[in-house]
Amino acid sequence: MTGEFSESWLGLREPADADARARDLVALVPQPVRVIRDLGCGTGSLGRWLAPQLPTPQHWVMADRDPALLRYASAHMPFDGVTVEVAFGDVTDLTADDLRDTDLVTCSALLDLLTEAEIGDLAAACAASRTAALFTLSVAGEVTLEPARPEDDEVKAAFNEHQRRAEGGRQLLGPDAPAAARIAFEKAGATVVTRPSVWRIGPQMPDLTAEWLRGWVAAAQEQRPDLRLDDYLAERLGDLPTATVGHVDLLATFG
Repeated sequence: MTGEFSESWLGLREPADADARARDLVALVPQPVRVIRDLGCGTGSLGRWLAPQLPTPQHWVMADRDPALLRYASAHMPFDGVTVEVAFGDVTDLTADDLRDTDLVTCSALLDLLTEAEIGDLAAACAASRTAALFTLSVAGEVTLEPARPEDDEVKAAFNEHQRRAEGGRQLLGPDAPAAARIAFEKAGATVVTRPSVWRIGPQMPDLTAEWLRGWVAAAQEQRPDLRLDDYLAERLGDLPTATVGHVDLLATFG
């Protein structure tokens, strides 16, 4: 999605993310949780959602490969009893040693950007360090628009193909990520619980809905240049639909 990691896009989606995440999984996180490592933290929106639901004190390690986002994330965790440090780097470089003193690993809207092998490595690092993992908002490939239009299914299929694209020699999982993560963590010895975490957006959130539509259609057109979607997008933007966008939250724990 164009602007996928920009501060403006992440800010637009934060309220929808917070509404969608499966709160009941938080109650299943093994306690105590004192140190949390947030992979691909972006602006820190997951931390702002999760920190108030966990006992304090907490220490968050905000990890990302974008220094500007790290600065924003570290400056916007305004909670008593919560401290923050930043870690520059990519999730694919994570090792069990990085998690040695970590109680919980988190991420949001990240697993679908990884490969099967990378998710396997992530599960192995968590297993070796016995670190629980709470991974939220992995794309599930399910989109429903109301009112429906004939082009919707074709756009959805092209978008999902784009999510599974090969990029820089890496085969991204896209909507196959939730199932791959469950398999990888169970193979690593974890108990895995999943929940649907569905975005419900539409005219009540016009800026987010319009920006999501633009990105959804742009990715479909990039994957399928033969599609002619200018009129479709213009009509959708002129009369915003109600959209449900499927995601999956996953909690993996080690006995």
